[in-house]
Amino acid sequence: MTTIRLYNTRTRAKEDFRPIDPDNVRMYVCGPTVYDRAHLGNARPVVVFDVLYRLLQLEYGEDHVTYVRNFTDVDDKINARALENVGGDGDVTAEIRRLTGQTTQWFLDDMAELVALEPDHMPRATQYIPQMIAMIEMLIERGHAYEAGGHVLFAVDSWKEKYGRLSGRSVDDMIAGARVEVAPYKRNPMDFVLWKPSSDDLPGWESPWGRGRPGWHIECSAMSYELLGESFDIHGGGGDLMFPHHENEIAQSCCAHPEGDFAKVWMHNEMLQVEGRKMSKSLGNFFTVRDLLEGNWDGGWKVPGEVIRFVFLSTHYRKPMDWTAKKAAQAEEKLRRWYKIVEDVELNRFSKFEHAKEWDIVGAVANDLNTPLALRRLETLAKIAETGGEAKKRAFKEAANFLGLLTDNGWVALADGILQDLAYKLGDLREEAKHSKDFSHVDAMKAALIEAGVEVRMSKDGIALEVKPGWDPAKLEALK
Repeated sequence: MTTIRLYNTRTRAKEDFRPIDPDNVRMYVCGPTVYDRAHLGNARPVVVFDVLYRLLQLEYGEDHVTYVRNFTDVDDKINARALENVGGDGDVTAEIRRLTGQTTQWFLDDMAELVALEPDHMPRATQYIPQMIAMIEMLIERGHAYEAGGHVLFAVDSWKEKYGRLSGRSVDDMIAGARVEVAPYKRNPMDFVLWKPSSDDLPGWESPWGRGRPGWHIECSAMSYELLGESFDIHGGGGDLMFPHHENEIAQSCCAHPEGDFAKVWMHNEMLQVEGRKMSKSLGNFFTVRDLLEGNWDGGWKVPGEVIRFVFLSTHYRKPMDWTAKKAAQAEEKLRRWYKIVEDVELNRFSKFEHAKEWDIVGAVANDLNTPLALRRLETLAKIAETGGEAKKRAFKEAANFLGLLTDNGWVALADGILQDLAYKLGDLREEAKHSKDFSHVDAMKAALIEAGVEVRMSKDGIALEVKPGWDPAKLEALK
């Protein structure tokens, strides 16, 4: 078995991964709040922990790994968007159901485009309200929470000696540097909401403290406890969640279930930039995954999901990732070349990725998800496979599949098949034009190919067609 080493945010060290129970390896990753399309930054942790999920499945077996990623479908941002959508006289509750249902499916569709496997469980917060209420009652009973001003709050002072260990800050430092909600009913400025009142026009549930809804942090604690237990192996998410979300999860989970350890290993991916700058709407460099897939971004071309995945894998997850048009174009060109190498190779779906182990692709990923090193080793194998026989090509494709690349979606292989037919068609038109002296049909087809994202090279030796980043499969199909 490959030794897996992971950087644990809690200990600030890379450690050998030893699951609590090798027959039941458990991982929880914070998912999206569903009120809009997933932006590029939302997608990075999905790909990061998808790679880890694949590694764990390979080492421990698919039936021995449980991966949970939640959907937050009750939140102030959702309420605000729903109110904005319906105006002053619409049914807000119905709009919230429509909005969260639609954006949840959008998220799943977009992440599937990135070749991300679906987790074993994808709980919605609204499905676990009774469990949240029970956990809050337990915290009150144990002196870790209190009711005030119609709210229930976690008492940070009751956990003060341990609160802040994940982010490495003391409570006093956090009070001095954090923007906390000022409320007269709080005993300590750092106390955070477990339950809040809800008006009649917004979602709410009956509770011992009146009609209301849960705070954000309690949601993940309740869902992870119900699905993974009081102690589990890995908790992941973006670095921006370390404080306050993950810090608060630890506090309330350990206080509600002191006999457990909550998460043994904490993993956080770094943030994403665009062309060297923080992604933000104010800078005009903010775009969603769907924008990239459909070409609605500064680059101007449709970026296949596998290309987005490749760009993500090219940077180590603990380093800031810079998305650039140049990187996307280079990734697409490389993947086209790789697909060409394996265009006739079919894999047995029961493959155990032995070649990924043989070429140490697995070893690179097992070393704290070093995907940049894995890609470099994959490129070495690609060069060998390019001039090698069927066995080398099969080894290459299998190793790439382990990383979620060169799968059978065939977005590039499809283009090559179509291009061959179109090259013959254009060649026939050119021969006819040489006799008729009418090149209008040749020019029209050449223009249509360029419009579809194809580079056209015509010489006395023949015709060469090659798709460029942003090629349009539908337009190519229409030219056949």
